[in-house]
Amino acid sequence: MRPLGVIGPLSRDVVAGGPPRIGGAPWHAARALHTLRHDAFIFAKCGADDRRELQPLLAAVGLPVSVAGSGETAAFSFSYAADGTRTMSLDATGEPWTRADVPEKLLRRVEWLHVGPLVRGDFDEEMLGWLARDRRLLLDAQGLVRARAVGSLRIDADFDRSLLRHVTVLKLAEEEAAVIGDLGELGVAEILVTDGPRGSRLVTREGETPVPARSVAGDPTGAGDAFAVTYLASRADGHRPLSAARRATALVAALIGRAA
Repeated sequence: MRPLGVIGPLSRDVVAGGPPRIGGAPWHAARALHTLRHDAFIFAKCGADDRRELQPLLAAVGLPVSVAGSGETAAFSFSYAADGTRTMSLDATGEPWTRADVPEKLLRRVEWLHVGPLVRGDFDEEMLGWLARDRRLLLDAQGLVRARAVGSLRIDADFDRSLLRHVTVLKLAEEEAAVIGDLGELGVAEILVTDGPRGSRLVTREGETPVPARSVAGDPTGAGDAFAVTYLASRADGHRPLSAARRATALVAALIGRAA
């Protein structure tokens, strides 16, 4: 079996006024994959000036990494209410991905790829189509519904539906799913909708199945990336969709509890 892959921008995150810390799908997904002891390659991108600092942090997780550097690093500031509701601001957008950012020899070894954009435009239709050649993609819907505009984070359904023809699995947060509306019209075979401590739901052509979660005290930052990549790793290992979703739920609870 070929290794799993994760591709996406790194970010600098400020949580509840604290010091900036590394974030983005490559960081959070790599930590989950390390816990799973799953063979994987991590493809990341950040600002050229931040590469020297961020690449060693990512590499220290223990997986093979490739970090491209250009432009500025994406940046967010956010906080959580008592009920888990997150308020976010986009402070810097980062740079969209190009083929030149990805070592193609490493990409050829990947069969299942978690694509973790932060905002719309990180991966355009041409780039997704190239990534999807000879492999299956899980796409985080952040890259569909999050407007590419600095300031209070805005989500809307004004995205190019053609991107979805390259996607095997789509992962959305509940508020993102609400903005899109009828998920059945998207034409994606497997859709995961996460809702924090309330669990998730799996939407396939056979219908919709709730996946309960156990409430765990701790910082939930990155839980969506951990859930998505564990689901993808489980599917790559032969699990059926519902089994993969349950396994991902259990791992996220373990990771949040460990960080508490």
